[in-house]
Amino acid sequence: MTLTKQEMAQLVARDIAPGSFVNLGIGQPTMVADFLEPGSGVVLHTENGMLNMGPAAREGEEDWDLTNAGKEPVTELPGAAYFHHADSFAMMRGGHLDVCVLGAFQVSAGGDLANWHTGAPDAIPAVGGAMDLAIGAKSVFVMMSLFAKDGSPKLVPACTYPLTGVGCVDRVYTEHAVFDIGPSGVTVRETFGLSYDELADRLDVELRPHASH
Repeated sequence: MTLTKQEMAQLVARDIAPGSFVNLGIGQPTMVADFLEPGSGVVLHTENGMLNMGPAAREGEEDWDLTNAGKEPVTELPGAAYFHHADSFAMMRGGHLDVCVLGAFQVSAGGDLANWHTGAPDAIPAVGGAMDLAIGAKSVFVMMSLFAKDGSPKLVPACTYPLTGVGCVDRVYTEHAVFDIGPSGVTVRETFGLSYDELADRLDVELRPHASH
């Protein structure tokens, strides 16, 4: 069975090391906050100036002074702190984040990321802090659908959309598979709903099986 967005978020949460400082990008990545284990010591950082963000706020319990970068109401954990937007970006650019989780329009086999503009005439370019996160975080995880609405792969030999960052992506989570991207190419860690051979047939990227397979 293919994964739901919630199941993808669970996998990402599982793979974040205890005690990590983490930024969750706008969109699907924000769901990761709901699946982090209490007591894991993972500290969530928001681009708009909050440290130690908690899970999403429940309906009826929203405090609209507490939002993430996507303007969604969130909660705070004990020890939460607030700071200026500029300080938040200094943390991102200064290499203080262990992991960032971003959405994407395309990821290349070399780890290039395109997530801010499709080039469509009616699209509104929205790079936000993604460029800073992509080069500032020690590890970059991407959550995205493996195929676009027209069926074309989003994991590609080379990105055709404007780049956010070059060679920055370490791991890609999709509804059909989890991929590691490194010097040796694209490695398939796990598959869901499609076999390794079916993935290889549908993607133009050369794949390598995980060592445990």
